[in-house]
This record gives sequence, C-alpha cells and structure tokens, in this order.
Amino acid sequence: MAGKAASKNKPLYKQIAEQMEQRISNGEFPPGSYLPSERTLANELHVNRSTVVAAYDELQAAGVVERKHGSGTVVSQDIWGLARTRVPNWRHLTETGSFRPNLPLFRKIRRETQEHELIDLASGELSADLVPHQALQQLLTPDDFPAHLGYEHSLGNGSLRETLSEHMKKWRGIDAAPSSILITSGAQQALHLVVQCLLQPGDAVAIESPSYCNSLPLFHSAGLRTFPLPVDQDGIDPDQLAELHKKHRIKMVFLNPNFQNPTGTLLSYERREKLLALSAESGIPIIEDDPYSLTSFGGERVHTLKSMDKHGTVLYISSLTKIVASGLRIGWIVGPQTVIERLADAKQQFDFGHSIFPQWLADRFLASPDFEQHIQLLRTQLACRCDQLVFSLRDTFKDQIEFSPPEGGIHLWCRLPGEWSEQRLLSESVKRGLVFVPGNLFGADPGYVRFTFGRSTLEQIPDAVSRFAEALPASGWSN
Repeated sequence: MAGKAASKNKPLYKQIAEQMEQRISNGEFPPGSYLPSERTLANELHVNRSTVVAAYDELQAAGVVERKHGSGTVVSQDIWGLARTRVPNWRHLTETGSFRPNLPLFRKIRRETQEHELIDLASGELSADLVPHQALQQLLTPDDFPAHLGYEHSLGNGSLRETLSEHMKKWRGIDAAPSSILITSGAQQALHLVVQCLLQPGDAVAIESPSYCNSLPLFHSAGLRTFPLPVDQDGIDPDQLAELHKKHRIKMVFLNPNFQNPTGTLLSYERREKLLALSAESGIPIIEDDPYSLTSFGGERVHTLKSMDKHGTVLYISSLTKIVASGLRIGWIVGPQTVIERLADAKQQFDFGHSIFPQWLADRFLASPDFEQHIQLLRTQLACRCDQLVFSLRDTFKDQIEFSPPEGGIHLWCRLPGEWSEQRLLSESVKRGLVFVPGNLFGADPGYVRFTFGRSTLEQIPDAVSRFAEALPASGWSN
C-alpha cells in the first residue's frame, strides 16, 4: 500500500480511506462489522498508526463508519445515509478551500510564541516598552469622542485621512489628498485588496528574494505566478526586473525598499530612480510596502519611492503596526482615486469599513506632539537593540556568522556557513526558550536566519544569542 501511495498525488490517509470504503462496498466488511484495529491495519499497510487514525476519521466524517470508544471502528448500519444525519467532512473542507494556509513552520513559530514564554526574535511586533502606552491612555479619556457610532466613510474616517495627508507630507515627502487615501486593517489587508482587485489568476508578478512575500499564501491563493528579484546590499537591480518583464510580461512588482524584511537593506537612490523610469516606460505598477522608513536610526529622511514618483506608477502602503502599536490595526493605501475607489468598494464588501475606535485614536496620536517624541525614542531604542544584537553575535561567534548591520528597521539578516538543519535548529532553540525565523521561509538558500530585535528587550538579547549558540551543535552544525 505504501509503495502505491508514493506514486499518487493524494495524501496517504485518503488513499487508505478510499481503499477501505471500496472493501466495505464490496461486502468484505458488511454493515455492523468491525474494521481492523488502527494498530493492526497500520502494521498490515506498513504505515504510521496516526495515518490510519486520519483515514478512519475520514470514513467517519463520510458516515461510512462509527467510532465506538473502547470497542473499535464499526461499519455503519445505515451506510447509505438513509436514516441518519451525516457529519460534514471538515478535514476535507479545510484542505480544499481556495485560500492557502500559512506554511507549517510559520504556524509552529506562532503556536510556540503563543503557548510558551520565549525570548522572541521572530515577531515583528514592538515590545511593550516601545509602545507609547501613556500617551495613548491619556487620549482615551477625552470629551470630544464622536457620539455617532454608525458606519464610517468608505475610504475611512475623514479626519484621520486629513491627518495622514499632512503626516505623509511632513514625514515621508508624499503629497496625497485625503480622497486618494484608503484606511485598511493594517498593511496585510492592503496587500490582499491589491491582489484580489487588481490582478487575475495567471498574472506574473515580481517579488524580492528573499522576501516576506515569499511566505504569504495570498499570492498562490490568487493563482499568481511569482518571479524573484534577488536582493543585494543595495536592494533589487532594476535591470533584472527589465529582463523578467521581457520574458514573462510582469504585471506588477511588490517591493519593501526601506530597511527591507528580512535583509534590512535600503534600496539605493540610484536604483530607485532607475526603477521608477522603468516603471513609467513599461507601465509596470509598483506596490511599495513601507512599514519602516521612519525608523532610520540616524534620523535621516528616507526617500520613499512614492515621494519620487512623477508618473503615478506607485501604489503606496504603510501602517502604524511597526512604529506605534500592532493592535491598532491601522494601515493605509495611497494611489490614484480610481484605484482607491475600487479597493474601497472591495473593503466595504469584506467588513463594511474599519472600526471608528482605532481610527479616532490614531488620528489624535498622529496629530499630537507625542508622536514626534515617540518616533525619536523609538529610533534610539531600536538602534541600541540592534547594536546589542550585533555585539553579542560578534562576541559569541567571532567571524563564524556573517551579516551587515542595518541602518533602520527591526531585522538583522545573518548567514551561518556550514551544514545545519533549519528545522532542527529552530526546534532546539525553542527547547532552550528562544524563537527566530529560518531563512527558507523567505525563499532564501539554506544557511540564513532572521533575527528581529523589536520584540525582545535590550536585556534579553545577550541571553538569546547564548541560547542560539547552545542550540547550534544539536542542529548538526559544522563549520
């Protein structure tokens, strides 16, 4: 059985379930008779017992058998379902939906961080001491909260969009009218709206490699063909995008050019100019995902692509998730009004618009003096954590680990030469109370890890590096 299963594009437990259902239909196991025990059938077929358990669950969901605790698995007396209700086959439904699940390793990382107390070098959240709790709490006790709690404008709260218009001009060099801004539930929803509304199955899109987008199921769920743009110390090379476009007719390019996730690189100014010229010449829309440009450790303004866009080829996405608080769920898209209206119509179908509470709070905070003070403090604190991580890694590994310290953002991208298992290294690290993200989840070649320093405290970082060093030998690392 196991040998036959290897040649079929179907999970083994499904093949076993179908074989057993055929044997039942042929009369080998008549109604009321017992099927072989899970252990017996597993030994007979040379498979794990858990595989047989899943197969019997499948048969139970289909109404073919009944599971009797302490007795075994019995063929249903009403096998054709004429006299009883049938349990939906939930396992089958979860596997056949059009929206893809997150990669198993990402689900493991999320589960471990939720269920155990770990030093977290994986999450993109800010630690509690980097969130402006006091300022936000003071804003939560006002006299001017809007009394009407009905649906908001389809583009989002008008006052917040006016504030964002002023904010982007001051902080990001972007001129955007309130009518060209759509409020979203974080940048993630913005990306979903763009993919669902502006692209079709089979379209070719270019994404950075390595890239956060490599791990997003939404591209594959939408049936898109993704083509990688390698990231070096200056970001992506526009010439490579031009070559991709000649071969595959690239419909759209998704970029995180400012302290990129996961590499921390900053797309060079020269490449930005060249990329925008190519975009205008070839008509390739650029989706600029910009969560980190305000985190420049030195305080310098980062030239966003949108601020340099003279032809309207850039759709700009940003949020407050990485610079204020992830729980606010405030993101936004800036683009041509025809596009914004299309995306707003789709968002209205999804959730009837964003909640007024976080919009109201975000509006007040962005317009207050507290915002600038917070950003200055955030830059200083992130720079200190980055320095501490760099020092701890160099002190522990000397020249055995390779990285280029970023000038902003929250990610340090590291290459660890030698042979080692990413899965085993993560598992061994979790045993020692540490979690990080292996590089393969971003589409990288073997040998890379991403350490994110926004979630852990300054005091935890040396301990985190020590735990990582302890886990390495158990992962098979040799250098």
